[in-house]
Amino acid sequence: MKEMEELRKQLIWSRLIAAIEEQAQTVIRTAFSQSVRECGDLSAGVFNRRGQMVAQAVTGTPGHVNSMAICIEHFLAKFPIDTMKPGDVFVTNDPWLSVGHYHDVTVVTPAFHRGRAVGLLANTCHIVDMGGRGFGPDARQCFEEGINIPVMHLAREGTINDDLMSLLRTNVRNPGDMEGDFHAMMTCNDDGARRLVAMLEEFDLEDIEEVGDYIIQQSHDTIVESIRALPEGNYYHETELDGFDAPIKICADLQIGDGNIHVDFAGSSPASPFGINVVHNFTLAYTTFGVNCIVGPNVPCNAGSLRPVSVSAPEGSILNALRPMPVSARHVVGQMLPDVVFGCLAQVVPDRVPAEGAGAMWNPMIRGGFSAVEPEIAAKAARLSRDYDVILFNTGGTGGRPTMDGLSTTAFPSGVKTPPVEAVETSFPLIVWRKEYREGSAGAGRYRGGFGQVLEIGGEDGTPFSVAAMFDRTWRAPEGRFGGRDGAAGRVKLKSGCDLKSKGRQSIPYQDHLVLELPGGGGYGDPAGREPERVAEDVRDGLITADDARRDYGVVIRPDGSVDGTATDTLREGMGTGAPTVAAQ
Repeated sequence: MKEMEELRKQLIWSRLIAAIEEQAQTVIRTAFSQSVRECGDLSAGVFNRRGQMVAQAVTGTPGHVNSMAICIEHFLAKFPIDTMKPGDVFVTNDPWLSVGHYHDVTVVTPAFHRGRAVGLLANTCHIVDMGGRGFGPDARQCFEEGINIPVMHLAREGTINDDLMSLLRTNVRNPGDMEGDFHAMMTCNDDGARRLVAMLEEFDLEDIEEVGDYIIQQSHDTIVESIRALPEGNYYHETELDGFDAPIKICADLQIGDGNIHVDFAGSSPASPFGINVVHNFTLAYTTFGVNCIVGPNVPCNAGSLRPVSVSAPEGSILNALRPMPVSARHVVGQMLPDVVFGCLAQVVPDRVPAEGAGAMWNPMIRGGFSAVEPEIAAKAARLSRDYDVILFNTGGTGGRPTMDGLSTTAFPSGVKTPPVEAVETSFPLIVWRKEYREGSAGAGRYRGGFGQVLEIGGEDGTPFSVAAMFDRTWRAPEGRFGGRDGAAGRVKLKSGCDLKSKGRQSIPYQDHLVLELPGGGGYGDPAGREPERVAEDVRDGLITADDARRDYGVVIRPDGSVDGTATDTLREGMGTGAPTVAAQ
């Protein structure tokens, strides 16, 4: 009998995941913005009556869903669940209540079953234009960065809040796309609610409280058990990032004890005067994700698995920015936090932790039209394009892993996809002249890092445009681990040869192109431990040169692409092994 009950709970769990994944796929199929439709910059989840996350979609980003997990309490504080009515929909994009900047909008819908609200369906999507300066790090206060929507009704009993929609349409550059995305977000929640109610009917459940508590508790207990298997202690790691106009430091003290992990970011740099600051909930989201990647990679993400990990950062620091500090480009720092956490955990479980990767995505926010570039550049152009805003998600390489190479041009930790070149060129007056692996960018190691990429972007017919640069690791390369070499640092430049800054809006002149060289991941383990044939394969694939193979790996490649075993043995003689070690403070 007990076995049948366990099987029933597993079926309910599987059905929940399927329902929430369909919710996410619905918003992808119906969204207007390329960032959602093509790139999957979203999250979706189901919450119990108390606002605890029970399950999330497979599709989505940890920054969204882990922030959304602590966001729903703000909706319930203002609108208790028993006051909600069928057809009600709620919304916010307040950075300090939801997902950290105005472009990520959270929409919440109650699901009703047998006349009672039984749970909440929520999703968060990246809306390309929310007014203000637009997505970028240049603002000096959050008031410049866009429209702040407090927790409020998006619809009341099935009637859209047209006052809110009129206000938004008036203040954004692309009102059609914005409004279409809001409708897609409401539609996907309706889809999730429909599937949730169908599941409750099928299993003759009044609500998801009991089964939700079971799922949450199982996840919590599994994570706690994994933490208890780790040696207790404090493990410290720090790193430096580009910053906006000066380097910034991130310091982490990871404390393991009594089945819990606490990460203290005391000592990290103070908040920046520019929009690269991170609000506390986004810091918590990516820190928790980094911990659970190593401690509980197979445990479902919900309120239970998130609870054993806590985070603190000094108020007013770059990882706990206070209103009205600017936060639009918070991802460029926040997405680096898993690598910082990995630096701590590498001292605890070295056989599980990869080397550093590119970390934050490279998201050029490109704007065209007369207002996009400086007047002197506009005056020199043969013509200007129509007005447009587009964000292009791109990724460097991840770090080498304890048992295999890093992944090339793969988004970690964000999980957002790169838009197809054809979709970009069809929708906007841009040409992607080059998109290819960045040869030699991967850090050498027994397991090498993943390769970055090179992108070359120009305006159609040479028209000028501007780019809001939000890039990092341009002077400090992703570090290798346990004897692995560093990956290549990134570079931002014009095709004509001039280097550009890694942060801030800059113009691309008439007939010139923007060139992005994305970082490669660091290597894991001594390069001398890499099999010569695998080095030769990278040479044959054009990813590294024969000179790279000789210098970095001690492997001699013949003109026909084969390994010269005798010369390689001689060259490698005396090279170390770079064995991992464990050290606690």
